[in-house]
Amino acid sequence: MPDDALPLVHVDDDLVVIDKPAGLLSVPGRGPDKADCAASRVQARFADALVVHRLDMGTSGLLVFGRGPAAQRALSMAFEQRLTSKRYQALVAGWPAQAEGRIDLPLICDWPNRPRQMVSHTVGKPSLTLWQRLEAHALGARLALEPITGRSHQLRVHLQAIGHPILGDELYAPPEVQAAAPRLMLHAERLTLPHPRSGEPLVLHAPVPF
Repeated sequence: MPDDALPLVHVDDDLVVIDKPAGLLSVPGRGPDKADCAASRVQARFADALVVHRLDMGTSGLLVFGRGPAAQRALSMAFEQRLTSKRYQALVAGWPAQAEGRIDLPLICDWPNRPRQMVSHTVGKPSLTLWQRLEAHALGARLALEPITGRSHQLRVHLQAIGHPILGDELYAPPEVQAAAPRLMLHAERLTLPHPRSGEPLVLHAPVPF
């Protein structure tokens, strides 16, 4: 396998799903030094693969590409219309008092400090995350996370807002929590979506690497 090959989770005539490693951009950034990304690597092997959604550079896990414009359009609409179900795992600082909960805090770009996002009850867009405590670890808890909406940095900002920032988060965690892990401890582990051709539910998994 070439050094730049990515783990394939699912491939058919309509879509490609990979397990994106942490530290790799989903799409090209600005400048030639940010040209390497999941999209360019997938397109080198599947020339018709088109971006459907993104994961933050630090987040690992399931990333979907549509093969051709029709499949891309169908998959993009499924995400926009919330016909998909997503589950992440995260290692967070601190032990939540409840076993599960919901975070309903509106989010907006913190424009002077972009790409940071922030909670704003006046101009933020509705944002909802469901969470469940799974087990303890040395610095806090492992959580299962279900984002109902898909705002930029939603899980990271929501968890920081309730006092449980994700370990290794260079944007939102305090220095000691940021330094507690070698990467952002956030992984997209399960995704259910309607197949772009048949409409049948497709359930995808990527094992949690931490």
